[in-house]
Amino acid sequence: MKLIHTSDWQIGMVFRFLDSTNMGLLQEARLRAISRLGELADIHGARHVLVAGDVYDMEALSPRSIYQPIERMRAFHHVHWHLLPGNHDPHRPNGLWDRLLHRGLPDNVHIHAVSKPAVLQGDAAILLPAPLQHRRAVGDPTSYMDGASAADGLIRVGLAHGTVARFGSDIREVPNYIAPDRPEKAGLSYLALGDWHGQKKINDRCWYSGTPEPDAFGVIDGGRALLVEIEGPRAPPTVTPIATSHYTWLKMSQHLNVREDIDLLASKLRAVSDDLNRVLVHLAVEGALSLQDRRYFEERIIEGVSAALCFLRIDDLRLFPRPTAEDLDQIDRGGFVRRAAEELKRQSEELDDETRSIAAQALQRLYVEHMKLQADQK
Repeated sequence: MKLIHTSDWQIGMVFRFLDSTNMGLLQEARLRAISRLGELADIHGARHVLVAGDVYDMEALSPRSIYQPIERMRAFHHVHWHLLPGNHDPHRPNGLWDRLLHRGLPDNVHIHAVSKPAVLQGDAAILLPAPLQHRRAVGDPTSYMDGASAADGLIRVGLAHGTVARFGSDIREVPNYIAPDRPEKAGLSYLALGDWHGQKKINDRCWYSGTPEPDAFGVIDGGRALLVEIEGPRAPPTVTPIATSHYTWLKMSQHLNVREDIDLLASKLRAVSDDLNRVLVHLAVEGALSLQDRRYFEERIIEGVSAALCFLRIDDLRLFPRPTAEDLDQIDRGGFVRRAAEELKRQSEELDDETRSIAAQALQRLYVEHMKLQADQK
């Protein structure tokens, strides 16, 4: 049998750091990922797509947000979609999942709201789902799988949402904890997990698929799904990562001391993709720049390259001013303004980090405003 393993679609996620236009684009990309998964199921001949929890980002969503993914799945009528309540969208009485079940679903969309084995149509396999009833469940939701009976000769596949890591805590204190050796204990050919947004192999029979569309910087191996192929009961699965994402989220860093460093940074940013409009970047810069070069950085990077990207976040807390005599002369050659500039320069070099940052910003602002004034007078 072949199946596609995915999770953490987080439909309805709000990206508060973006403007409304770009936020809408990222939300649409999460829906587009569903269509991409259906296409991949077609390409690889997989009859089933397992969604290991957090189909939705929250329970309180508009009807449109709830039914949009259902309609995307309906379009792939020959693919069976198996949805599992996770910690963001747990199964509560009269909640989101009950509303969906009450209204009715396409024949190819299946909600697994109870811990009950289900036959995977068209394959000699049985699915053992472990839905969450609460955001933070006590106990291992997959423990029932050990004693779940099934006819001989069926491939046993588990579907769950939670964490296999204890991080030094007693397992009784870890919410949604899942034993990483559950496949061995329950005789599973494969355990499909969700919760971690980066793709990760736990053991040969247990994987996190990761989210199909990244939603944060620093997620390792996000924007993927898994193609799982199982030859027969207890046969080891062949697991193949497959790319699904439309947007790329990058973390970058650069040391800046001279204007040439800024030009190099601009070139590096423009080279990250052939379609920069599909790239979000978290950029950390450090070093020391003259006031002229700092203004050049703002023009070349903040106002220039950022316009080509979907989003650019800049962390410049470690980028300090290094005013030259020429910088200060540009502000004023004498008088109280020059004395104020020299005092800000001193504070930006000698005092504590917080004061240095404030003084540096004030000095840069003073420089920029005087350059604007000189330009207006010409």
